[in-house]
This record gives sequence, C-alpha cells and structure tokens, in this order.
Amino acid sequence: NNELNYEQFYATIHNDESATILQSKFEYPSASNEFQKTFPLHQVVNKNQENKWNVVLISVESLSAEFLGMFGNKKGITPHLDSLAAHSLVFTNLYATGTRTVRGLEALTLSIPPTPGQSIVRRPNNENLFSLGSVFKDKGYQCKYIYGGYGYFDNMNYFFEQNNYQVVDRSAIADNEIDYENIWGVADENLFELSLKEIDKSVNENQLIFAHIMTTSNHRPYTYPEGRIDIPSHTSREGAVKYTDYAIGKFLREASSKPWYNNTLFIIVADHCASSAGKVDLPLNKYKIPMLILGPGFKPQVNNTLMSQIDVAPTILGLLNFSYLSKFYGYDIFRINPDEARAFISTYQTLGYLRGDSMIVLKPQQKLELYLQDQKGDFTQSPTDSLNTLRVTKEAISWYQNSSLAFKTGLLKK
Repeated sequence: NNELNYEQFYATIHNDESATILQSKFEYPSASNEFQKTFPLHQVVNKNQENKWNVVLISVESLSAEFLGMFGNKKGITPHLDSLAAHSLVFTNLYATGTRTVRGLEALTLSIPPTPGQSIVRRPNNENLFSLGSVFKDKGYQCKYIYGGYGYFDNMNYFFEQNNYQVVDRSAIADNEIDYENIWGVADENLFELSLKEIDKSVNENQLIFAHIMTTSNHRPYTYPEGRIDIPSHTSREGAVKYTDYAIGKFLREASSKPWYNNTLFIIVADHCASSAGKVDLPLNKYKIPMLILGPGFKPQVNNTLMSQIDVAPTILGLLNFSYLSKFYGYDIFRINPDEARAFISTYQTLGYLRGDSMIVLKPQQKLELYLQDQKGDFTQSPTDSLNTLRVTKEAISWYQNSSLAFKTGLLKK
C-alpha cells in the first residue's frame, strides 16, 4: 500500500484546530488571505512588476551539503559549485523532506510536507494537482521535466505529464549522442546537452520556459565518462560528486553563450542527501542540502534562515514577483518572519518537525517524541511529560495532519 493513513496511525487534533493553526502561518505582510475551512488557501500578492524570466531548476541526485567546500568540505570535489557560490544567493540551512528522489520531487513540485507512506509522485489520484508547473503554465510558460533516465521509473512520466509538464527523458537522446550511461540514465553532461536543446527549442518558439532538470550520475555504481575529472570512474562517491559538479559547470558555461542566459533564473538544489544513516531515526545532519540561485542582476547573498525543501517553490515564485492563489504549504523564505521558520524531515513512516531548538517526531501508534538541541547543536531525546502542552507539538501535528487530509480529500487538486 502506498499510503499510511495519517488519522488512523498518528497523533491528531481536531481538524478545525489544525486549520486555524496553519491559517495563522500564512498571514504574509502586504498579502490578503482567503481560507477554506479546512485548508490554508491563501492569496500571494507581489506588488512589484513580474519578472518574465526563464527558470531552470536543477535537482541534483544525492547532493549532501557536506560535499561542498562552502559547508566545510576540504576534498575539493565541488570546485564549480563553490566558485558559483561567490556569485549566487546561497542557502545554508535547508533540509530535504526525505531520503528518496521521489520525495524530493514531491517537495519541489507540490510544496507539501512529506505525508506518511510513499511519495505522492507514486500514489493513485495524483493528477491535476496544484503545482509549481501549474503556476508557471498559468503565467504562459512551457513546463518541461527533463530526466536522464527513463521516466517510467518511479512513476515520473505519469506524475509530471498529469501535472502540467512535458516529460523529456532518455528516449529523446540518440545513442550516438551518449558518452556514457548506466542503469540510472545517461551521463549528466549528456542530460545537460539535451536540456540546452529543449530550452533553445522553447525560446525559439518565443516561449518562456520552466525547465526542471533531474540528474542521475551521483548514484551507485558511481560511473561516468573517463577523462573528465581526476578521479577514475567506478571508484567512489567523491568521484561521482565531482563529475556531477563538472557537468553542472560545463552546462552553465555553455548556457552563458546563449541569448536567453541573461534572462534566466537558475536554481541548483539537491533532491536528498547521500545517506540518512545515523544513531537516531532522523539524524538532522543527514538531511541538510545546499541551494544556490543565480539570476539577472542578483547580488551575492548568504541566507542562514531555517528552510524546508517545500519552501523552494514559493521562494522561486517570490523572486519572480508572481501573484497567485496558492495551495502551497511552503513559505517564500524572503517574506517570512525568521521566528516562524521550520523544517520537515522524514522516512517512510517517521515524521519530524524542526522548530527553533525543538524537534517533534511523530510515529505510528500515535507516538510522539521530543528532541531538544544542546549547546553543541546536537539533538537528544528528552522526557515527554510536557509534550502535550507544547505549542510546537500542535504545530507539528497540524502541518502533517492537514496536508495528509488535503491530499486524501482532493483539496490539492488545481
């Protein structure tokens, strides 16, 4: 079964109370808000003129923050990304919602907390949902999901095709255009060559394009074309990371010669970390991922605000000054009070809610656990005597309960 029924297995509060709690989270400055009784439908208002830029979202397979020099790595395996950081908006406190690619795609596309069980990408009744693609389509964009493997894997073809995207996958690449491929897909450089062609095609049709590119090379068996980097193929994770970094650098260099480059917003973010193993069920450091945003006229800036992967889509739309009626659960990170920042992390059935120095963990059989952060930054489990009286506990329940209910009852439909 793809779904774990939230109301049956997890701690709950009254649906009206959970809706009221979430409604209070979406009172943006300068935005008028409308709410359905059980769902935080809200109007996002940007008073500045919309930026009609092309948008290229690159979700990178298994790119843990700890691989990058900007996060303290000394191995030099991300030279292009580290160089790019000096010219970008850099987000240093961002957490993936899960441990699988389809969970990351769910967060980036639907801006929803991780509902227990399988990702919505793999579930029935996942058609015609309010998504990042649907917002771009309403704004007149062509939306493409570009993937180096075959899109039938993990139900990607069906999900994206039913949610306002054109899918372009491995089948669009001729065999003589492939330098290397393995079970997951073609080498990332070939994926990016395909992406350049697809962006060119849309621009030549006088269309704005939103391209979501999903890489595959940073994955076991860590194989890639020889002669690109100084680490031999099929030897280590570090080699796969460095090859993907090389491919991204090559893509951006080639894109910079295109007439559309200076009118394009580039976002580079991970789908999830390389490993989620740890001494506790939800090791927070195994969910930290990087994000860099490069755009027309952007000045370098480092943002340290706590951020969830579900906040990426609203933040992108905010940078474009888009106004829209939203069903997203994510925040535009530039428009929130930092005190309201929170993050969601999960496995298949364990759900975590990070807020300030507290982390609430929800488990089946209505179990709740409390973890508090010490001076070293580590989270350790604490007695749960006061758990039911903590405001953050009801918040945690509200986000997960409400989003699960919204998908189950069809409220996420466009």
